[in-house]
Amino acid sequence: MANPLRQSTPAPRTSTLPDPIRAVIFDMDGTLLETEAVHRDAFAQTGQALGWPLSDALLLSMVGIHRDENERMLAAHLGPDFPLARFYADSDALFEAAVEAGIPLRPGAELILAHLAQSDIPMAIATSTAAPFAQQRLERMGLLPYFDVVVTRSDVEHPKPHPQPYLLAAQRLGVDPAYVVAVEDSHAGVRSAVAAGMATVMVPDLLPPTEELVLACAQVLPSLTDLRDLLLATG
Repeated sequence: MANPLRQSTPAPRTSTLPDPIRAVIFDMDGTLLETEAVHRDAFAQTGQALGWPLSDALLLSMVGIHRDENERMLAAHLGPDFPLARFYADSDALFEAAVEAGIPLRPGAELILAHLAQSDIPMAIATSTAAPFAQQRLERMGLLPYFDVVVTRSDVEHPKPHPQPYLLAAQRLGVDPAYVVAVEDSHAGVRSAVAAGMATVMVPDLLPPTEELVLACAQVLPSLTDLRDLLLATG
């Protein structure tokens, strides 16, 4: 039998959600929290201030990717003279200031979480953000109590787009991936969830879905409110 951890390319999936839905696993940044846009702006401002302006294409290519890979991407694109440590120190400071000032939730986040909680459907987070930062952001936004499990970058050897984060979250929930709905905004996240064998709902943020991902997803929806409405209609 093929090892699901080695799957990497999404295959076409049906447009239906599992029946019953036994758990829902959410990405965090860009899916529940408006943090992807804040990260992009912090990167852009820092690059400009350091005299290394970053192209929109490069900034978008970093969406949904864990920091180690982002560092490799920046070094590869900008060369050995790029001040990587200074760039991250300054951009992190900008990002954390924005977090302290308050980052909004994605539209419909509270609606979908409340609906799932009222329906007694277990929920988890699978994020590329490391611990303890992921838990701190969820707690600051009042979302942490919704989740039975939080899987961070620190918990896995292979981050997104590898399926390990979603498989580990399902394992910790004690739920077969075939009965899990995964909710994602990024290309890397969708690939991770689909490769884990989950019905994946993409709610795009900064990146529109490609044709490949539309075929791979169970649904592509404009907002989390639309997901709540879909579950109400099918439940």
